[in-house]
Parts: sequence; C-alpha cells; structure tokens
Amino acid sequence: MSSLQEIEKAISQLSPEELAAFRAWFAEFDAAVWDKQLEADVAAGRLDALANKALQDLQAGRCTDL
Repeated sequence: MSSLQEIEKAISQLSPEELAAFRAWFAEFDAAVWDKQLEADVAAGRLDALANKALQDLQAGRCTDL
C-alpha cells in the first residue's frame, strides 16, 4: 500500500472531532505552503508582469474602488 493510501485510510477512520482538528491543522499547513510558494515567486520576479499591468491599469483609470 502506498503512503497516500495509508493516509487516506487513516483519515477515513478519524472521529468527527479528530477530523475537525485535522482539517484545522491541514488548512494552516496548506496556507503556509502556499505562502512560501508565493514568496518564492515574488522573489524570483514571476509576478512582476502582473504587478506592472495592475499599476498601468490603475494609472490609466481602469480600476474600480472596492
């Protein structure tokens, strides 16, 4: 059995309380992984073109206040 299958089986056997705790933990874990990836993308300049386009749109008056 693969690791993923073992994890899936273990999760399916959690009590409702344990599942809620797992969900909360995983949400925090997943957000931290996403944040780290976003920081790496920003540092590598992968979002520069999008940021520049947004600034151009703002300067040209093509934005709407929220």
